[in-house]
Amino acid sequence: MNRKEHEQPLVTEKWGWKYHHLGIPTSKMMPDERYLPQFKFYVSGFPESPFGIEWMRFEDDSPMHELIKTVPHLAFEVEDLDQELEKHAFEILAPPNSPMDQVRVAMIKHKGAPIELIEFKQKKS
Repeated sequence: MNRKEHEQPLVTEKWGWKYHHLGIPTSKMMPDERYLPQFKFYVSGFPESPFGIEWMRFEDDSPMHELIKTVPHLAFEVEDLDQELEKHAFEILAPPNSPMDQVRVAMIKHKGAPIELIEFKQKKS
């Protein structure tokens, strides 16, 4: 069954996922970049963006999947990352990992598009 234009996507309507950000690969150096050495890339923009846009600039030898380095991704917050990965037969581009304290992420592929799932261990107020 196809959803109608006015209906929310299945992941938000039924599965309870919450939009978190849009990650956009770039080759340009951006203001206030933060380096993630384990993945050899820089992130920026999210703290200032009212829309949750995050820029990602990769080093040439970044170990990230080529799709992640070249195609923008949507990111959704989930309550239990492992449970979501078990529940659905997703193709995994990047297995669960912890890019920073209290955060776990995984990257999946859906019809050619990378999607990030994020689990926060402790929400900060």
